[in-house]
Amino acid sequence: MGRYVLRRLIISVPTLLGISAVIFFVLALAPGDPLAQFANNPEVPVEVRERVRASLGLDQPPAVRYVHWLGQVAQGDLGFSFASRSSVTDLILQRLPNTLAVIGMAYLIGIIVAIPLGTLIAVKRYSLIDHFVTSIAFVGFSVPSFFTGLLLILIFAVNLRWLPFIYDSTVVVADLPSLGKQLRQSIMPITVLAFFYAATLTRYVRAEVLENLPQDYVRTARAKGLRERAAVVRHVLRNSLIPVITLVAVITESIFSVPGIGQLLILSIVNSDTPVVMAVTFIFAVLVVVFNLVADALYAVADPRIRYS
Repeated sequence: MGRYVLRRLIISVPTLLGISAVIFFVLALAPGDPLAQFANNPEVPVEVRERVRASLGLDQPPAVRYVHWLGQVAQGDLGFSFASRSSVTDLILQRLPNTLAVIGMAYLIGIIVAIPLGTLIAVKRYSLIDHFVTSIAFVGFSVPSFFTGLLLILIFAVNLRWLPFIYDSTVVVADLPSLGKQLRQSIMPITVLAFFYAATLTRYVRAEVLENLPQDYVRTARAKGLRERAAVVRHVLRNSLIPVITLVAVITESIFSVPGIGQLLILSIVNSDTPVVMAVTFIFAVLVVVFNLVADALYAVADPRIRYS
């Protein structure tokens, strides 16, 4: 396993370099000027705009700028934002806690709910609980998250006024009241995302458990006297987790305007803020490579038939 992981890490280096090069040159060829606010301001002389462009390195060829960017990244420097004039690292670190808190908690709740629930309805196939949970999961998977979010807002924020209407990103948790405020404003976004993830994962767990239940190794375990619950948990469920691991390895961000990395990326693309777009997309590429590697490693843990040599 160790040699396999090392080999994958070595292969990931040229992969990430290729991804970063494609993204950089696509951004260089894309329309839009990061200094458009200066161009639209008649009070800014042409020579000032050119000096600013030169100070940002925008007067150099794309290949030279890409090599310079690679050198900065190798030193742990993601550069400065053209739009906010602040460090890209600081911008990302400002938004990362919100992303990890909301999305991470939603994923965790979705996994905790989906795995036992999907296993239960697979074992009790075509029963009343199977029909009920499958129907709820179908609704959660099919209905758009923004609709579910608006529904919760209308019920709990507008009508009942139990929860805040808008997510306040300026809240700093320093005491119990601020902690309570942060928890209250996180309930709805976490609930919406957790409902979607749980519905999606439940369907996959049910399908995989149903596929593994009639396998020979399960019948052998039963023939040896292993109890049904132990056979399902120790054998069927373990071998059914591969698609679940694959889905959990994908990190997304969604509604309620939670100021996370995804929103930062969209705003940066609109503003042609190349350093921020490069940093965020490169981080996403690294996450994809890392999570794929983690998922492959977990495959061997979940399924004893998989071995890497």
